[in-house]
Amino acid sequence: MSAAIASLESVAVRRPGTLVLRDITFWLEAGEAVGLFGANGSGKTTLLRVLATLLRPSSGTGTVWGARLGTAEVEAVRPRIGLVAHEPALAPHLSLAENLHLVADLCGAARPAADRVLADVGLGGAAGRLVVHCSNGMKRRAEFARILLTRPELLLLDEAHVGLDPDAGRLVAHTVAAVTAAGGAVVLVSHERERAAAMIHRAVELRDGTLTAVAP
Repeated sequence: MSAAIASLESVAVRRPGTLVLRDITFWLEAGEAVGLFGANGSGKTTLLRVLATLLRPSSGTGTVWGARLGTAEVEAVRPRIGLVAHEPALAPHLSLAENLHLVADLCGAARPAADRVLADVGLGGAAGRLVVHCSNGMKRRAEFARILLTRPELLLLDEAHVGLDPDAGRLVAHTVAAVTAAGGAVVLVSHERERAAAMIHRAVELRDGTLTAVAP
């Protein structure tokens, strides 16, 4: 447990009128990818937001790279975390290239590197298109271009395959493999268990807000 990138101990998250997560104990080690499964509404997105340091636990304790959740310590580790959520983190009235250039400026990367990753995900010919005029699949590809550019050490994927065709779906496997090979870690939420199985080292499942291990 001491070598874990992320560690949660008896974590609960309460919202008005409901207990979303209860007594969550979880760890994530360097070099591993964990599949997170569960029915709609079971708390998967909430758990990802806790690991992303975006949501403070109501009770329990947790750390990401030793930074205690719910404290100012997490500000120092957030640049090492990449989250691909349900909604794309893209400014709709900027072009795909302008969005990636903005990310490059914020993370200290060169703008030509942003152009290269757009090409790598198959969007080189559409770089000048406004996001508002892009398909869901294009937006999803652009999200993975952002991940390739920022190279997070902790990658959190919320239904990453949604909206991707089979060719683009290979981006998910490539990105997961790249992060874990570099000593980082991945949590992958998916309803497509067979598709996810080839990418993960172990699996856990949320049921009624509690977490259990899934047999291989």
